[in-house]
Amino acid sequence: MNRRKFFSTSAVSVSGIALSAHLTGFAGKEKPVEENDLMKEVMKYRKIDSHAHVYFTEDSPETQIGYADRLGIDKMVISRPMRPGSKGLPEEFIACNDLILKSMKKYPDRFIGQPTINPAFPKQAMEEIDRCMDHGMTGLKLYNHVKISDPLFYPVIEKYIDMKMIILMHMGIGKSRVIFDAREPENVSTPDDFVIAAKRYPEAMFQLAHLAGGGDWLDACKAVAPYPNVFVDVSGSNNEGDIIPYAMEYVGEDRIFFGCDNSFFQGVGHMMAAELTESQQKKLFFDNYNNVLKKSGNHVDR
Repeated sequence: MNRRKFFSTSAVSVSGIALSAHLTGFAGKEKPVEENDLMKEVMKYRKIDSHAHVYFTEDSPETQIGYADRLGIDKMVISRPMRPGSKGLPEEFIACNDLILKSMKKYPDRFIGQPTINPAFPKQAMEEIDRCMDHGMTGLKLYNHVKISDPLFYPVIEKYIDMKMIILMHMGIGKSRVIFDAREPENVSTPDDFVIAAKRYPEAMFQLAHLAGGGDWLDACKAVAPYPNVFVDVSGSNNEGDIIPYAMEYVGEDRIFFGCDNSFFQGVGHMMAAELTESQQKKLFFDNYNNVLKKSGNHVDR
């Protein structure tokens, strides 16, 4: 590890540790003077978490709301993807979406719901989108059953163009630059698939998921840089120190979304360590995603 990488990575680690220590009540022998200043800085920014999840457990979504409260996250864009390796049957994605609807009903002021579908079942997928939209959802969260560039997605993308809503697609999680995680199926989307979809549908809006999720974020930023209809979120738990500065350089400050993917301390920590200006923090934490929501009339400040 070179000196620059060590210090940039350390900055993220320190921010994440400081947030974790502060919010969990941990106290060492000498409490850092900077800790309270860091939390004041964290809390002064309004935040939309553009990539969040709830689970089929008794303590969810309350657990997610608890973290959001402690980190000043106003809204969370939640979905429940189908389990890795599943067949993605209609009954699976309907059950996932029912969980989101239940969570939205319980916390209407905190959750923005996104449906999930599998376009390999065209009729049921389109019907499910309509059902979820009728119940107040917005956008779409896709996983790894079908590549975003596959023709099966064309009718779905065209529908979302008409609705002026964004499509969030999972990006493959790699253990290194050349090896995908074993759980990733053959049809997982790569940055090249985003490029194919973005070129075919320049009117559509795509969100490339979790730059900090363990994939090749360098390649991803370079690949989508020329396509203004592709946004990236910086969520994930693999928070190498240069991710946000690199995305700022290649993708630009108007196309980056704050997100945690439920790695809350890391998600906020590497934002605070990125040495962004106050204007840039406001854009990434809140304004950029809210501007996308405005296109369909679902923005926060209605």
